[in-house]
Amino acid sequence: MKKYKYMINGNPYDVVVKQLTDEKAMVEVNGSEYQVNIIEEPRQHKTPQLIRPKAIHDTEKAISKTQSGSRKATSGLIKAPLPGLILEILVKEGDEVKVGQKLMKMEAMKMENDIQATRAGKISSIKVDVGDSVLEGDLLVEIGG
Repeated sequence: MKKYKYMINGNPYDVVVKQLTDEKAMVEVNGSEYQVNIIEEPRQHKTPQLIRPKAIHDTEKAISKTQSGSRKATSGLIKAPLPGLILEILVKEGDEVKVGQKLMKMEAMKMENDIQATRAGKISSIKVDVGDSVLEGDLLVEIGG
């Protein structure tokens, strides 16, 4: 027995499916029983349908947030690749850094991860402190030109 609540043209309806066969159903709508003929079997989705986003063909736009510094970076904004905890900061504001240089260590998913510079430049600002918890995509460091 399945129960449903519907709103049709502003009117509430409590529907109980009491009996269901291949051809007929016994339903109760707001206390009144009806026998209905089933014209078409309702589709049942037992597994969720996944809809993939359209593919990005531009390689610059396709760079992942978790991308290491091995590809060309378009900005000096270093963001957290995963949620985690800042363990150690290896640079300070004003330091000159090179591409791939370790900036900080972060614990994420019970593993230590090195956060590296994706471009050469001067550290403009450090947005986190040791012991801070960060979410994926949070700004960690800004590198100026």
